[in-house]
Amino acid sequence: MDTRVDQLARLLVEHSTALKPGDKVLIEATGTKTFPLVDRLVQVAYEKKAYPYVRLHDERIFRAMLMGAEDDQFEVLGGVDRSLMEQMDAYIGVRGAENVLELSDVPTERMKIYSRWILQHVHFDIRVPKTRWAILRFPSPSFAQAAKMSSAAFEEFFFASCLVDYAKMDKDMDPLKDLMDKTDMVKITGPGTDVSFSIKGIPAIKCAGEYNIPDGEVFTAPVMDSANGVIAYNTPTLYQGSYFDGVTLTFKNGKIVDATCAQGDVQRLNDILDRDDGARYVGEFALGCNPVIREPMLDILFDEKISGSFHFTPGASYEEAPNGNDSQVHWDMVCRQFKHQGGGEIYFDGVLIRKDGMFVLPELEALNPPE
Repeated sequence: MDTRVDQLARLLVEHSTALKPGDKVLIEATGTKTFPLVDRLVQVAYEKKAYPYVRLHDERIFRAMLMGAEDDQFEVLGGVDRSLMEQMDAYIGVRGAENVLELSDVPTERMKIYSRWILQHVHFDIRVPKTRWAILRFPSPSFAQAAKMSSAAFEEFFFASCLVDYAKMDKDMDPLKDLMDKTDMVKITGPGTDVSFSIKGIPAIKCAGEYNIPDGEVFTAPVMDSANGVIAYNTPTLYQGSYFDGVTLTFKNGKIVDATCAQGDVQRLNDILDRDDGARYVGEFALGCNPVIREPMLDILFDEKISGSFHFTPGASYEEAPNGNDSQVHWDMVCRQFKHQGGGEIYFDGVLIRKDGMFVLPELEALNPPE
């Protein structure tokens, strides 16, 4: 066994979910490539005298189910999943689909059914607020291709980005959290981007390996009706199997009043944003700071942690940083701001805190990646 798989399993069990004797942990995995990690997770959970429960999934079969999905059918499925999740103390999700676009042709109305009864009813209502959870994606040939790397090079990158020093990262994040907690107005500028919003009174949350692996972000949420301006996102994005690039969103009093994309189906983009009343409002603002992750690979668990990036997320806010927005949607859209990516500036209450992806305040410089 690759010793890095053991390190990763122990990180997920001992740090991310902090399993204790008697804890029940649901381990959900997609794709056969994930089996070595799942196997090790079960063993390490038993070492901690916790009780692992394993569910394995296949995206092709799931697509087949979604193509004929009906509300009554998924209400039953969601009820079963919710009952199981309600009994869990922890959750570990391991993604390893062979084709990240497997769900790209599922009709919007069918995806709404999935969002209503599985995402909202099970994950947003139960898993996120009531369990200790962690989600990651495991290496596969398709993942390496999306990152434009050989399989061997990608594995090296994957484990380096996942197994960073999270204790140091957590400490280095303290000044940024403190600054965000004191901030009222945020202004972000860059190519095609000029947006302002308030984060006053909404707590900033450090993410250093507790929820996602890899990790590395500090997030909060905008005051729900405060965003005005435009953001031109420069990072490709997948949402429930649909691909978009060059997304541009225009905000007026917090609401997305115009949404376009350079690549992808503009109608599908707007259908997602029209899924419910909250989907056109933003539920999260975050700054990415994983020192190893520099370029996108079409997986949001990595892309939202890109050093020098921010994400501004249509849809639901998190319970830890609530702004009152409730939605079935939570779509992390990422903008990278290193100089070679177009650059950009972020201001807190009129003070420049990051320029061209690099923090400029001395107390924040520890979060900058090595040059």
